[in-house]
Parts: sequence; structure tokens; C-alpha cells
Amino acid sequence: MLRAALFATACVAAASAAPFQMAHAQTAPKVSVTIYNSNLALVQDQRTIDVAAGRQRLEFKDVSAAIRPETVSLSSPTLAVVEQNFDYDLLTPDKLMEKAVGRQIKIVRTNPGDGKETTETATVLAANEGVVLKIGDRIEVLRDDGVPTRVIFDKVPETLRARPTLSVTVNAEKAGPTPVTLSYLTSGLSWAADYVALFDEKKGALDLQGWITLQNNSGTAFENAQTQLVAGNVNQFNGGGYNGGATSAGTEGSDRERIADYYIYPLPERTTIASNQSKQVGFLSAQGVAAKKVYEVREYGFSSDANPQKAITAIQFSNSKLKGLGDQLPAGTMRVYMRDQAGDPKFIGENNIGHTSAGSELSIKTGEAFDVSSQATLVSQEKISKTRSRYVMKYLVRNARPEAVTVELRQAGLWRDGKVTDESLPSRRIDARTLAWSVPVPANGETVLTFTVDNGW
Repeated sequence: MLRAALFATACVAAASAAPFQMAHAQTAPKVSVTIYNSNLALVQDQRTIDVAAGRQRLEFKDVSAAIRPETVSLSSPTLAVVEQNFDYDLLTPDKLMEKAVGRQIKIVRTNPGDGKETTETATVLAANEGVVLKIGDRIEVLRDDGVPTRVIFDKVPETLRARPTLSVTVNAEKAGPTPVTLSYLTSGLSWAADYVALFDEKKGALDLQGWITLQNNSGTAFENAQTQLVAGNVNQFNGGGYNGGATSAGTEGSDRERIADYYIYPLPERTTIASNQSKQVGFLSAQGVAAKKVYEVREYGFSSDANPQKAITAIQFSNSKLKGLGDQLPAGTMRVYMRDQAGDPKFIGENNIGHTSAGSELSIKTGEAFDVSSQATLVSQEKISKTRSRYVMKYLVRNARPEAVTVELRQAGLWRDGKVTDESLPSRRIDARTLAWSVPVPANGETVLTFTVDNGW
């Protein structure tokens, strides 16, 4: 296909005749956009148009280029929909040439030496990987060879559109102003949450700010739109490591609007979502949320470690009302900062969280500790029945810091009937397969945790 630069000066001598439709005096549309997490949005366009009585075609030129045509719905108290079409064959120089195959065009060339123009009439024979022309008795390939060239077409083909256009054929009961609502689903619109947490270790508190990032890759701008964001995983039919976020699910509700099992986050005022734009809007601000720094070690089976493993550092807090937050947190990335000795905030780590109900306990991994470590030793393993085994474990937890710390050690790998029969520190059950110990370790010291587990099903 000919380079787009060759067509930079291409022009159309005459516009095509408009297809049959009535002239419509339209009010400015009221657009609302509901954006879901999964590259999906619901667009609702309300406007009043003047229609004639009887059968006619309405055109909506500002629909999304990524529209799902099968989801389009046009509702009006006085219009009956007969047929609807989505025209997405957009007007481009290459498309113009493709549609001109078998027709005549004019080629205008400018002589670089004297600036004189010559105009020839050509028939377009093909426009596949290049443009093949018949000019008089000769066959010529139109190419970008440095000679100033422009192509003149006599009209724009009716099937080409400057913008994606939805056309709907309707029957109107009567002429006059008629309110209509156009609704459809589209891809190309998405949003994500980002959080900035400023943690004060001495006060045991953090300030949390939430931002929504809107992304519009639908090919269409949405002007002055009322925008709502839906948090939750909407089902659409289409035929390891450390996970941050909630360590226990919450049971609290909130005053936030809901629909079905999803939470709605409306933007405070109408906004324009430009095409190919990323826009950030604040949606959450909380100060003094109770929080603490913890050291965590996570083991996933009963075995020995060849080398000590570093404890991870994490910030733990709750989004309950009692702890100063009391709101659902949509899935996103949480970035944690702390102030240095000069009082300037410094980034210390980030982690993703999932959709989190109010009242949940969260643990945000920020990194690994240089000075706190743990090494597991499988002291013994004994088969006590066909379905049960006994494990004796020892953990050597070391602290090279100048102050005492507490290490949260989590042991996964329990089976259905697993239970602790002996332990040097009291444990607690986190879930069906996980035990946890809070291990105090003195400054520049170490603590040994031992326990025996009878594991079985």
C-alpha cells in the first residue's frame, strides 16, 4: 500500500451525496459512562432529536470505535427500530484508493525544476501491496519517488466514514422532537486504582490516598460525561509468590452505592475522557489509620532450609471504621512511603491488593529485611499410620538489629486433620492449612521456635 505521506495532499473534489435521512436538530447529548475493571464500559447517550413521521435513518457519529454492535439498544417512546448498522470502515488515504479500484482518478505531479503541474486521468487497476494505474495506453505503478504528487478523487464513497458511525433505521409515529437513549457496551475503556500510603512507624499510623486512573483506548472521546466506576469482576462469556492484600476478609458494610454484588465509585463531577488519554482522579483520602510494621516468614511445607531466608517486611492495617478507614478498597497497587531524617518521604515498596471488603486485615509487603532471618530444620519425620505423619520442626530466628523485633512465622502445609501436639510458643490457626506464631527476638539475638505437628486426613 502506498505510503500515507504520498496522500498527505490528497483532496476530494466533490462530497458524496448523503444517504436518505432526515435533517435532525439535536440537543447536546447527555453522556454517562460506566467503566468496569475488565476492559469494558457501558455508554448511555441521551438526546432529543427532530424526526419526520414514518421510516427514516438516524445516524450517531460519536459512538466508540470499539463498540460491541450486538449490545446496541435504542429506546424511545415514539420510535420503532427496524434495522441497525455499525459502519467502521474509516476514511483514510489507503481506503480511498482501495474503493477507487475500477474508477478514474486524477494524478497531479509537480516538476521539481520549474514548479509546473501536469494532470493526467488514470484508471485504478489494483490497490493491494501498491497502486497500479492505467494512464492512456500505459500501465504505471504509483510510487513515492520524491516527485511531488497528489491524487484527486471526485467523491467520498458512501461506505467510508470520517468517524465510526452507528446508523439506525426507525419508524416514527409522528414528527417532532423525540427523546432517545442509545446504550451499548464497548471495550477500550478501563480503570485501575492506585494507592499512596505514608507510614509513620513511631505513631503506628498511615495516611492513605487513593487515585483512579482512567484509560481510554476506544478511539472516541466522551465529552462532559457523567462517569461511574464499578469495582468487581463482571463475568464475560469467552467460551506463586507472595500475594499482598487481605489476610482476613472483612464483614463490614458501608454507605457506598452498590448494584448487584459490585460497588460503585461515581466521579464527583462530569469529566471529558479524551481519546488515547490517561486521566487520574482522587477517590479516597484518610489520615491516621492505625498500622504497624511487621516481619514475616512464610513456609509452605515441612522441610529443612539449606540457607537462612530473609524475613519480609510488611505494613499491616485494617480498613475497618474502628481503625480509621471504613471503606471498600478496589483492586490496585499500593505504594508505601516513609519520611527520612530530613522529613522527606521516601519510597519503601509496593504490592498489589485485590478487591477488599471493609473490615479486612491487610498486609502490604514492602521488601526484605537485611537483618532479620529464619532457618528451618526438619528435626524428624515419622509415619504413624497410613494417613498420618509426625513432623518435628525447629526454626532459628535471628535479629541483627539494635532493637528487639517480633517475627510473624506462618507455617502452611497442614492437611485436613493436622494439629499441633507440642510447641515452644503458642500458635494460632490462620486458616484450614496454616498455623502462625509471633516470635519475639531480642536485639542482636536469636530465638528458637520448636513444634510438633501430627498431619493427616
